[in-house]
Amino acid sequence: MSNVFDERRCVLGEGPLWHPERQQLFWFDILSKKMMTRENGSAGSWEFDEYVSAAGWVSKSEMVIASASQIFLFNLDTGAKTKLCDLEADDPVTRSNDGRADPKGGFWIGTMGINAEQGKGSIYRFYKGDLRRLYSGITISNAICFSPDGQTACFADTATQSIQQVTLDAEGWPNGTPTLFADFSNEDLNPDGAVIDTEGYLWNAQWGANRVARYAPNGEFVDEISFTARQVSCPAFGGADLGTLFATTAAEGLDGSFEGKTYFAQTSAVGQPENRVIL
Repeated sequence: MSNVFDERRCVLGEGPLWHPERQQLFWFDILSKKMMTRENGSAGSWEFDEYVSAAGWVSKSEMVIASASQIFLFNLDTGAKTKLCDLEADDPVTRSNDGRADPKGGFWIGTMGINAEQGKGSIYRFYKGDLRRLYSGITISNAICFSPDGQTACFADTATQSIQQVTLDAEGWPNGTPTLFADFSNEDLNPDGAVIDTEGYLWNAQWGANRVARYAPNGEFVDEISFTARQVSCPAFGGADLGTLFATTAAEGLDGSFEGKTYFAQTSAVGQPENRVIL
């Protein structure tokens, strides 16, 4: 059973992040160029001059944020921005999308065409100041998440209706060819954002299906959490015991008053703490 965490309607909610040092949820409305939060029961937000979509935490006051043209360091207390590197700054067709920090302190970020142009996106890893392209030819980058032992990464191109997995080396770089984790094409499901709990089970938001579905480490469906909102975009574990599953949704193209709000549900699972990004 899910409940509303924040009543504000996001055109395209994405990138929820539970900051472990602040015990606070942050998320984005990509198309409104905003990062949003709730602190001590009050709603807060920051506006930017371009699309922003995902973040990783660096310290209690600093976060790494991915935008349409760069990865930058953002100070939550002062609002100061410090550019760390370009991110497809020379390509006006693309923007950032899904992203998450890995257990080694690297920040993975996917890009995509602003209008989901076929094959225009890529997935990158930003690690200790170095940005490397890992995969290209992706239409809608999503589902970036990591196993508890740090040895496997998952990611998706939503357009393929499947999630891939790849082994990682000792520094967190992909070490081999990606293999199939789960294929949803027979069910016509669209994998969006994902997160992996402490038992290695993957929780996947499925765009257009009103749900976050849970999959065993072997890719088999286990359970689901249903949401009133149709376009569930990304989950994140948070709360004091990391047993609360938060989920962003998108109101884009839909009329219902419940669309685009940010939700939460209590689970019996325990999430992994979000990893710190090492600059």
